[in-house]
Formats: sequence, structure tokens, C-alpha cells
Amino acid sequence: MTRPAKLRRPYIVAELSANHEGSLERALKTVTACARAGVDAVKLQTWTPDKMVLDTRYVLEDGPWRGSNLASLYERAHTPWDWHGPIFARAAEAGIECFSTAFDAEALAFLESLECPRYKVASFELVDTPLIAAIARTGKPMILSTGMADEPEIREAVLTARAEGAKDLTLLKCTSAYPAEPSSANLTGMRGLAKRYECHAGLSDHTQGIGTAIAAAALGAAVIEKHVKLDHAGGLDDAFSVVPEDLRRMVDECRAVVDVLGKDETGPIEAEEPQRRLRRSLYFARTVLAGDRVCPGDVRTARPAEGLAPRFIGRVIGATLTADGVAGCPVTWEHIGGKPSLRRP
Repeated sequence: MTRPAKLRRPYIVAELSANHEGSLERALKTVTACARAGVDAVKLQTWTPDKMVLDTRYVLEDGPWRGSNLASLYERAHTPWDWHGPIFARAAEAGIECFSTAFDAEALAFLESLECPRYKVASFELVDTPLIAAIARTGKPMILSTGMADEPEIREAVLTARAEGAKDLTLLKCTSAYPAEPSSANLTGMRGLAKRYECHAGLSDHTQGIGTAIAAAALGAAVIEKHVKLDHAGGLDDAFSVVPEDLRRMVDECRAVVDVLGKDETGPIEAEEPQRRLRRSLYFARTVLAGDRVCPGDVRTARPAEGLAPRFIGRVIGATLTADGVAGCPVTWEHIGGKPSLRRP
């Protein structure tokens, strides 16, 4: 994802998917809620049911939608094309990006007419290299989800995209189970994708809750995608979707964890300066007069740091005072003849 490197915060995408439940009003309300939750973008899925399934008799035998007729399921789940314009407009009004997953060439052409700013390729379409090539030729940023794919399939998809001119490429670690167990996320593989293919990497999250997304942010995810539902009434993707208040928490925690990680450096920061002045330094435990030698019991460490640092106690003990040291006062260089000059090599 094209973002200033110093920010390092993930680009957070709210996936609307099929949770609109056949209502444009519900879809628009979800966009507004996602914007208020602080996401960077909302994402649609663009297809027509007749292009998804040709065998209208096929029935799912397992999974969360077991027993459903696949054609009927896609009829219910799809986002009507005449909704796209209003949804894109609502996102723009709310100040966030809207883009989509294109499932075929016709959907891609339609999205191009809407000036869709970037595209995602779903895990199930990662093996559709003609589609990947067509998307790459738009020259726009591409996000490829890698659920179910083996390494040769991922490599072929990446090579196809790059051969057709893709420059801004993101691979998403994804577990195509609905919902997915957190233990199956294997987020370490996200870093492997980034290294092997020299691209951005992130997470398409199908787990329940927000913990997996936060962990991905801590590991440097460039993009985090999470399915969203307007309320607990849910929709087709209810089991692995979050409501807006949980999305808000996810956004805040993902960004906070990146800020907590910081940079590979040590040293005091500006906020610590008041406390630095409260650290220990050397003080006179009893009054010692000029000309006397300082004994171990004459000096001790105490707060605040008004005197010499404790590391200089070896210079103070045994020194002959050049000025009176009053009990309770900090020990300074003036008490022992001034600060020594630096030796030249």
C-alpha cells in the first residue's frame, strides 16, 4: 500500500460483503458506521449471480452454508450494481475510500466506469490468471488474497500481475474458513509473503473477534481487512463479522500497537525529561568543611538530581573539599576543585 513509511500503520478495510441483507439503506448505514469507526476504506464485492455459478443445481455439502443451493446463495449475497454508485458516493462523503473485488471482466469494466481506485482479487479467484492480468492492466493498486493457495499458485498470480504492469501489490495472508480459528491464522507467514515476493503483506481476517487483527498490526501488516455487520442481527457473513463498536476498538488497538512498537532505538524522550530531574545524585549526608577529606559516611545518594551523578562517587570519596559541604546539599564539581578537563589522546 502506498503510504509514508514513517507511519507504519495498517490500511484498515471494512468488508461489507453480504451483510447488507438485500437492503441498500442498510448498506449505506454500514458505510457511515465504518467511517465513524475510523477505517481507511470500505470494500464491496462485484459480481452478477449468473456469472458466478452455471450449475444452478449445485448444493453445498459442508461449511457454514451447508445445504444451501449455491446459485441461490450468490443471488442473495450479491451487491446489486445499481447500489455501487450510491455506496461509492456515501464513502466519499464520509471521507474514506471505497473499492471492490472484481470477480470477472464484466465486473471490472463496470468498476472502471466508477473510477474504482484499487482492486482486490478474492482467494477463490487467485487461480484466475486472466482476471488478474486484466486487473493489472488498469495500473491500479492490487490486493491479492492467498487463502487456500499453495506456493506455486501464489507465485503464478504474482508473476502474472507483474508481467501485466502491476507495481503496487499487496498479498493478504488469509484462512478460507468461515469462521476461521485464530490458531490457523499463521501470521508469521505474512512476513514470509512480503519477503519472498518483495511486496506489501497483510491480513484478510475471518476469525471471530479482533485479536488476530491486532496481532497482525503488531507484526507489521500493511493492510488489514475485516468483515463488518451493522448490528448483531447480522447477515450471511454474521459469524466472522464485527459490529461497528468492535470495529472501532479494532482500529484503535491496531494503530496503538504500532505506536507502542516504536522504532529500534533507545534513549530518553521528551516526556521523560521531568522525571530525569528526579533521579538520584550525590548529596552531603553531614556538613564537611573546606580542607577536610571526604569520608564514605559524608556523602550519600538521594533525589532529585541536583548534584553529581552517583557514578562520580569514586572521585568524591577521598577528595579534599575546596568549599564547605552543608548537610542536605547536593555535591557539585565546585566542592572538589572543579570539573576535570577532558584528556586529549
